[in-house]
Amino acid sequence: MASVQRRMLSKQDEGEEVEVRKEDQEKINRFSTLHRRVGNLEEDLKAKNKEKEDLEEISMELELADEDDKISYKIGDSFMLLPLPKVQELLTEAVEGVDGEVTAIEGNLDSLREEMTTLKAALYGRFGRSINLEA
Repeated sequence: MASVQRRMLSKQDEGEEVEVRKEDQEKINRFSTLHRRVGNLEEDLKAKNKEKEDLEEISMELELADEDDKISYKIGDSFMLLPLPKVQELLTEAVEGVDGEVTAIEGNLDSLREEMTTLKAALYGRFGRSINLEA
């Protein structure tokens, strides 16, 4: 039979020790998981915003092109020469797609941050300043 080791954290505010229960450890683990996930999503969001910015910049540059020009457009691993209006249409669709992805990531981040705030409040309420959840 495995022995269960109980850990104690001291509340610096009150000078008392508080036992770390299983549910406390689960909250700490969940907070850590959410924190990592938020970091990854923030990186994804930064990349998507950069992609959107690049697509918008290309669209603005194409406004200067002649209507009869054929433009190289990357589809998959290949480049195809397409008429300017078709390229502009494809770029608009690409920007809208990235916008949708950005909105989804932002929504996910909001819900994760909300859950983290709830966990943080519960853990700080239980352990005071003896636990550090700031990164």
